[in-house]
Amino acid sequence: MLTYTIRRLLLAIPTLFFISLIIFLLLDLAPGDPMSQVPLTVPPEVKAKMREALGADQPMVVRYVLWLKQFFVVEPQHILDGWFHTNWAGDSQRILSWQSRSPVADTIAERLPQTLTVIGSSYLIGVLIALPIGILSAYRQYSWFDQLGTFIAMIGFSVPTFFTGVLLIVIFSVNLHWFPSIYDTTLKVTDWASFGTQVRQMAMPVAVLSLYNAAQISRYMRSSMLDNLTQDYVRTARAKGLTERVVVLKHVLRNSLIPVVTVIALGIPTIFAGAIITEQVFKVNGLGALLINAIYANDIPMVQTLTFIFAVLIVLFNLVADIVYGMLDPRIRYD
Repeated sequence: MLTYTIRRLLLAIPTLFFISLIIFLLLDLAPGDPMSQVPLTVPPEVKAKMREALGADQPMVVRYVLWLKQFFVVEPQHILDGWFHTNWAGDSQRILSWQSRSPVADTIAERLPQTLTVIGSSYLIGVLIALPIGILSAYRQYSWFDQLGTFIAMIGFSVPTFFTGVLLIVIFSVNLHWFPSIYDTTLKVTDWASFGTQVRQMAMPVAVLSLYNAAQISRYMRSSMLDNLTQDYVRTARAKGLTERVVVLKHVLRNSLIPVVTVIALGIPTIFAGAIITEQVFKVNGLGALLINAIYANDIPMVQTLTFIFAVLIVLFNLVADIVYGMLDPRIRYD
């Protein structure tokens, strides 16, 4: 397993370099000018200095190298704050956002806590809800519980999140006044009162995203469980006198989790990508909203950085899924 992991990590290095080159070239060669948002009354010499300050006057190769540098050079004192902080020789060498004129890495680091808090919590809750529902629905196929779970899953999977979000706002914010309709990103949790406020403002966006995630994962879990419940090894385990609890939870569940792990692992990078629509509905100032605003403002450095971060996470969690396969099924050997 260790040899396989090291080999995959070494293979990921040229893969990510190739992906970074493609992302950089596609977006860098796209039409766009950092001075497009500057008023026409600004003199050309001032625009030239502004373009120089943003590093847009550098050759493409230099800009690509400087853009990559922000991912690999980390300040030791900022490790706990995230790997987005960089250690340049000077601020002029940092990749700046064309929209805010501030370092791209710092802007992402500021938005990341909101995304991880809301989107991460919703994904975790969705997984914890989906797995037992999928297991019970498959074991009690066509029962009232299975029918109810299928009905709720179809609603959660088919109804768009912007409709669900607006519906919750109308019911619980406008009519009942239980929860705030807008997420306050400036709130700092310092005591139990502020913690309660944080939980209240997270309740609706987390509920919307948890319903969507749970609906999807529970269907995969149910389908995988049904496939394994009819296998020969299940009948053999029952014939040997094993209890139904051991048969289902130890043998069937373990084999059923293998395809579901892929769905869960590949869904984790979406946590860092943010839920673009839900963040817009509840005004969560996360990475999803940052990406949309960067696209609208033609902020190419910001879009390049966010896109590459998502690509890195996808490659990383693909490796995590492969490793978990070996832990769930001892028949899988990588060496």
